[in-house]
Amino acid sequence: MRAIRVHEFGGPDVLRLEEVPDLKPAAGQLVIRIRAVGVNPADTYMRTGTYTRKPALPYTPGTDAGGTVESVGSGVTRFKAGDRVYLAGSVTGTYAEQALCEEHAVFPLPANASFAQGAAMHVPYGTAYRALFQRAQARGGETVLIHGASGGVGIAAVQLARAAGLRVIGTAGSDRGKQLVSAEGAHHVLDHKSASHFDEALSLTAGRGYDVIIEMLSNVNLGRDLTILAPRGRVVVVGSRGTVEIDARNTMTRDAAILGMSLWNATPADLIVIHSALVAGLENGTLRPVIGQEIPLSEAPRAHKAVMEPGAYGKIVLIP
Repeated sequence: MRAIRVHEFGGPDVLRLEEVPDLKPAAGQLVIRIRAVGVNPADTYMRTGTYTRKPALPYTPGTDAGGTVESVGSGVTRFKAGDRVYLAGSVTGTYAEQALCEEHAVFPLPANASFAQGAAMHVPYGTAYRALFQRAQARGGETVLIHGASGGVGIAAVQLARAAGLRVIGTAGSDRGKQLVSAEGAHHVLDHKSASHFDEALSLTAGRGYDVIIEMLSNVNLGRDLTILAPRGRVVVVGSRGTVEIDARNTMTRDAAILGMSLWNATPADLIVIHSALVAGLENGTLRPVIGQEIPLSEAPRAHKAVMEPGAYGKIVLIP
């Protein structure tokens, strides 16, 4: 089979397509024929060797994919050959034509969802669900501000928040992105390139502020986020690309909380809750991953450049 292999940490050019042996499942494992691969910013951080999770070289990147079960090992009871599935991690990496997985990391992909949409589930939708409901404890009737709402995690957060009965305000940096956020259910959409968008965001709450803010770029926004929180408001830090200085008084006066999160910290019990909800959302159409680009597996370096560019629009997937 063909797989992307990384033999040294570095730029996108270290992603190389190679021939590797086909996979065979051991007890409790499945081999998945990959039809689409999710590309996440975390994949690029790991590739550079600077991320908190540093894989042993050489390795095949990727945690997310949609595909079909090719073979199962002894003891596997939930799936059989031919089943449509999506992955929440793998033993061997997903930037490949096959992936070896433990049974607990495999979830059913409903017939109404494409393989590309399955590849968009684990990191984007898992992150959004964990941020909103396991960290922020968001509840129906609250108001949430979602920064960078046109990207993979942002769109997931918009759909999940709307389904849970929250009032949703999203931001995006392009007309195309703003149209997408509105189409996916946000009550209001702001241009985060505008210097006044924090003032506009606050005015949409009549000055009360936000119960929850989902922050994708905290090194840029966190200080100002704290000034537009409601009493007992929560900011969940989903992403950051540097340090930030804040005025802690803005947390004191509001009894506010800054909550860090990483999907990698989710316990097995957390993941059962997350993916039970996500599969149900796919089945009933509440969750509708938006695919922005489909790129051939052989062009993985281009996908790694694209996922870090501004103006996010949906999910980038690789097609083996």
